[in-house]
Amino acid sequence: MPTINVVKNTSMNSYNTFGSINTLFIFISLLGVLSQLRKIWRRKQCAATKHNAAELLSLNQFSVSFLAYFSFFVYGYSLEPFNHYIVWPRLIASILVGLILFEIWRDRRNKASMICIAIAIVIVIFIFGCAGLSIGNSYSDESRLLSTTLIVVVTLLIAQGYYHQIMLIIRSGKTGAIDLRMSQFILMMDISTIAFALSMGLNDGWPLLTLAIVSGITKLIIMFLFRWVNISAAAETRRMEKIA
Repeated sequence: MPTINVVKNTSMNSYNTFGSINTLFIFISLLGVLSQLRKIWRRKQCAATKHNAAELLSLNQFSVSFLAYFSFFVYGYSLEPFNHYIVWPRLIASILVGLILFEIWRDRRNKASMICIAIAIVIVIFIFGCAGLSIGNSYSDESRLLSTTLIVVVTLLIAQGYYHQIMLIIRSGKTGAIDLRMSQFILMMDISTIAFALSMGLNDGWPLLTLAIVSGITKLIIMFLFRWVNISAAAETRRMEKIA
């Protein structure tokens, strides 16, 4: 019995340690998301870019990012016990990414109908998720199954969404309004999330682990592309073709 207690205490200590570290890096990643939002705002203030403030930002990718943050918000409050490490940072991230989606909509009014529908769906999901928070204890099994399924789907969508963002960079030979710090900070979060998911045990942590690995790989590719656009002759050629 004492041995079991020691193992339990060690496991909880590991969980709390990695949970705290992950929360810290999530808040750091929020600075990256905020940096992306501020870059859009800065471009709106510049005469040369104010009509293209969200250049090359993938609506696909940011919509999926919102769903990813939001699905973990739901997943966190459906766990027993309630996982504060997951819930509150993801709620803040959902709000920030929602603001980025709003700015993309403002910048691309030629696609107003499609984007308005997407934003409306996001808002509805967000409201229902917050409502679920208040009754999460009553339907924890159902909400956990729903959120786990959502996370699996979102993992596939985030791979597709970031593939779209990556291809926009490769085809244009430039990074446009994409903010490098956002990828750097989110990669730091992904690495700490992998450690935290492992401390939770694979039974509870595998959805978190899967999404963090996929997200981390895409961030590494995007970070490489920031260097590629500066050193690649192919990237320069594609930029010149766009100008011509």
